Amino acid sequence: MGRYRPPRRWGSNYISKFGEKVLKDELHQLWKIERPLVTQAVHEAALNGDRSENGDYIYGKKRLREIDSRVRYLTKRLEAVTVVSQPPSNQEKIYFGATVTIENEEGETQRYTIVGPDEFDLKSNKLSMDAPVAKAMFGKQVDDEFAVHTPNGEQLYYVITISYHFLEQPME
Repeated sequence: MGRYRPPRRWGSNYISKFGEKVLKDELHQLWKIERPLVTQAVHEAALNGDRSENGDYIYGKKRLREIDSRVRYLTKRLEAVTVVSQPPSNQEKIYFGATVTIENEEGETQRYTIVGPDEFDLKSNKLSMDAPVAKAMFGKQVDDEFAVHTPNGEQLYYVITISYHFLEQPME
C-alpha cells in the first residue's frame, strides 16, 4: 500500500471559460484516448504470463491508477467550479479576471492576470486569485497602494493599470 497523502485542498471555485475548456480537454484526452491505450497495453502484457516480473504489466497498472486518480479529480473539480465569462460591473476595481500592472517601491513594474487556481501559470504572468499578492490587490483601484508580506519583509506596491480583456479572448 502506498504512502498516505491527505486530500489536496481545493482553491477558489472560479475559472474562466477558457480554463474550463482546458480542464475538459485534459479529461477527454485521459478518458477517451490515453486510458484505452494503456488498458490495451496492460491486457496484452497480462497475456504474457507471470505478472510479478512483467514490467509492462506493473507500470501499465500504475499508469492506470494515475489516470483514474486524475480523472476523478477533474470530474469533481469541473462539477464544483463557477465559470466566469463576464467582467464585473465595476471595472475600476480589481477582481477575478483583471489584468493588472503594479509597481514596487524601486519603480519596477509587473503585469499579472488574476485567474483561478486551476489555470495559474507564473511564466505567463497568470496569478492565482488565492496567491497573497492577488488577495492583497482585490478591491483596489488605479493609484491605490497595497502591502504584501514576504519572507524579506513587507513590500509596498502601487496599482498602475486595470483591464478586463482576457474574459473576451483566450489567454496566451
